[in-house]
Amino acid sequence: MQISSTPVTFPDVPFPALVEDQPTAQQIHAAMKSAILSLALPPGTRVSEAETGARFGASRTPVREAMTWLRDEGLIVTLASRGNFVTALSEEGIRSAHFIREALELAAVNRICELGLSPEDDARLSVAITAQRNAISFNDAAAFHAADDAFHAALAGATGLPRVRTLVVREKTALDRLRALRMNDMDHLRELEDEHKRILNCLRKGRADRAQRVMQRHLSRVLDAMEKLKASHGAYFE
Repeated sequence: MQISSTPVTFPDVPFPALVEDQPTAQQIHAAMKSAILSLALPPGTRVSEAETGARFGASRTPVREAMTWLRDEGLIVTLASRGNFVTALSEEGIRSAHFIREALELAAVNRICELGLSPEDDARLSVAITAQRNAISFNDAAAFHAADDAFHAALAGATGLPRVRTLVVREKTALDRLRALRMNDMDHLRELEDEHKRILNCLRKGRADRAQRVMQRHLSRVLDAMEKLKASHGAYFE
């Protein structure tokens, strides 16, 4: 992993206050990960343990634990004598994550069609699509993407194979920052919602071939956009 060519100082991100009934390290990790994936902490940001601890009002032990998890996820890198930095977007990492995610989700829709979509899974997918539609009506891109995550998690869950869901969520991490660069393109979000509706309709009818074609097109959008985003946000890429 590399950092972007122009390291930046830790911006004033409004992190949520810590609560007593949840492990501190998990809360710090979740807040930092969310900030990195949304680009509130852009590539190249230096994130020292001391400053992170001060922002959260936490000791170094849970901060170090959170940093270890972020490092394992490829979201930060530690450079000798320099500290921790948010990693730059990697084209190779994005293409690899897309390859794995495509294989998983194409296999997932095929399995769901073979097993039959249960009423419970149908309801979960429908709720996610409704949430996306509502988010579009309010121009709420953040809510849309939360519903997008819920749709794909529900889809993976409908396979009945828990590890599939874990792997899909993990591979999406490498793609989410690229997605964040298109967050406010509402026409793009409408296209995604429409594809989700088409995928669900295919699953209801057991049409694995059509579901896979729509899913493949749906997932390819991230690669279609990458070259344009590299041109407009070159500092974010390796």
